[in-house]
Amino acid sequence: MYNSKSKKAEDFINDEEILETLEYARRNKENMSLIEDILKKAAEYKGLSYREAAVLLECELDEVKEKVFGLAEHIKKKFYGNRIVMFAPLYLSNYCVNECRYCPYHGSNKHISRKQLSQEDIVREVMALQDMGHKRLALETGEDPENCPIEYVLESIKTIYGIKHKNGAIRRVNVNIAATTIENYKKLKDAGIGTYILFQETYHKPTYEYLHPKGPKHNYAYHTEAMDRAMEGGIDDVGLGVLFGLNLYKYDFVGLLMHAKHLEDAMGVGPHTISVPRIRPADDVDLKEYSNAIPDSIFEKIVAILRIAVPYTGIIMSTRESEKTRGECLKLGVSQISGGSSTSVGGYVEKEAENSAQFEVNDTRTMDEVVNWLLTLGYIPSFCTACYREGRTGDRFMRLVKSGAIAQVCHPNAIMTLKEYLEDYASEDTRAKGEKMIEKEVELLQNSDVKRIVKEHLSDLHEGKRDFRF
Repeated sequence: MYNSKSKKAEDFINDEEILETLEYARRNKENMSLIEDILKKAAEYKGLSYREAAVLLECELDEVKEKVFGLAEHIKKKFYGNRIVMFAPLYLSNYCVNECRYCPYHGSNKHISRKQLSQEDIVREVMALQDMGHKRLALETGEDPENCPIEYVLESIKTIYGIKHKNGAIRRVNVNIAATTIENYKKLKDAGIGTYILFQETYHKPTYEYLHPKGPKHNYAYHTEAMDRAMEGGIDDVGLGVLFGLNLYKYDFVGLLMHAKHLEDAMGVGPHTISVPRIRPADDVDLKEYSNAIPDSIFEKIVAILRIAVPYTGIIMSTRESEKTRGECLKLGVSQISGGSSTSVGGYVEKEAENSAQFEVNDTRTMDEVVNWLLTLGYIPSFCTACYREGRTGDRFMRLVKSGAIAQVCHPNAIMTLKEYLEDYASEDTRAKGEKMIEKEVELLQNSDVKRIVKEHLSDLHEGKRDFRF
C-alpha cells in the first residue's frame, strides 16, 4: 500500500502505485473535463498531484500542450519573475568505487584520468571561477571512502569559503555527493552548505539495480532514503533529480513527483530544487545502450508540467543542454542554470583536462556570453545568495515562495548582484546591456524605501564599495 509519510523507499516510491497512475493517465489522456479541472487547479498556483501531472504528460492534444506551456510560462513569471540564478559545478574528485553503467567514473574504467584536487588546487580552481563572476558553486565528487572521504569534502568546503580573490567570494556551496549517514549530513550542515543535491537517476528499482551492479550505490533503498536522512541531519534544502534517458521517462516523472510529495508529507518541506539532466556522451559510455532517450519536444513538456505541478520548486538545467533548449526551457520553468562550466576535475585551470570529464558539455559558451545572452532575452542573471545567509531556508523559504512574497526579496537582490557582476567582470557589451536592464528594473520597483536602498547600493557598487553581501 502506498504511504507517502513512510520513510521506507518501498512505501513512498511504490511501484504498484506508479503503474496504476500511468494506467490512469492513459485512460484519461483525452478526458477534457478532467483535464480542464486539472488546468484550473494549476492556475490557482496550488500545484498538482502526481496523477494529475501524469494525465497532462500523457495527453498528446495540441490544444492542451499549448495551454500547459502558456500556464507554465505564467507561473514561472509569477513565482520567479525574470530572475535566473547562476551557478557552476566544481569537480573535486573522480575516484569512484561504484560501477554505474552510464557514468565514466565507474571503478573499472581504465581510460579516464583519475584525479583529486589538493586544497591548493581548489584555491586555483575557485579563483578561476571567481574571475568569471561566480558566487555559487555545486561540489561534485565520485564515491570513494578512501580517496574522497567526508573529511576531505568538509576541508574543501572550508577552503572554498575562505578564498577571497580581488572582489570575488563564493557565498554558497551546494553539495552533490553520494548518499551518506545522518552523522555526515550533520557535518555538512555544520560546514555551512546550502542545498544537498542527489539525483535518483531512476526510480524503477529493477532498472536502478541493473544500472548500479556493484558498489554502495547498488543499494536502492539507502540511496532513495538519503533525503530523509539529510533533513534529519538538519539540512533544510535538498534537491531531487532523475537522469532522463535511463528508464521510461513517464515512470521516472511520476516517481520524481512522488518523492517530492513524500518530502512534503513526511518532512514538512518539499524539494528546494529539481534538476532535469538528460544522458550525454561520455568516456566508456555507449549511448546506443540507452534507447529511452527523449527528444526536445518531450523534454520541454516535462519541464513545463514540473513547473505547474511544483510551482514552489526551483528547476535546474546544466550545460548538458544546448543554447536553444536552455532558451526554450527558461520560458517554461527553469530558474537556475550553470554558465562557463567544466565537468572535469581541475578543468577551470587546465583546459585540457577533458579526459577526466563526467560528460560532454553541450553549451560551451563563456560565463560572460551566457550572461549577455540572458540579458538579451530579457532575464536578470542573479548571483544572490542572501536567503541562505539570512536563514530563509527550508519551511521559511517555502512559506515565502508559496505566498509570492519571495519576489520582494529576490528581485532587488538580483538587481544589485547583477550590478556587482557588471562592475567587476563583464565585457563592455554585456555591461551596456546590463546597465539598461538595471535602469528599467529599478524603475519597476514599487516600494519607495526598497527603491531608495537599491539605488544607494548601486551607487556604492559603482564607487567600488564592497562592504555588504547579497
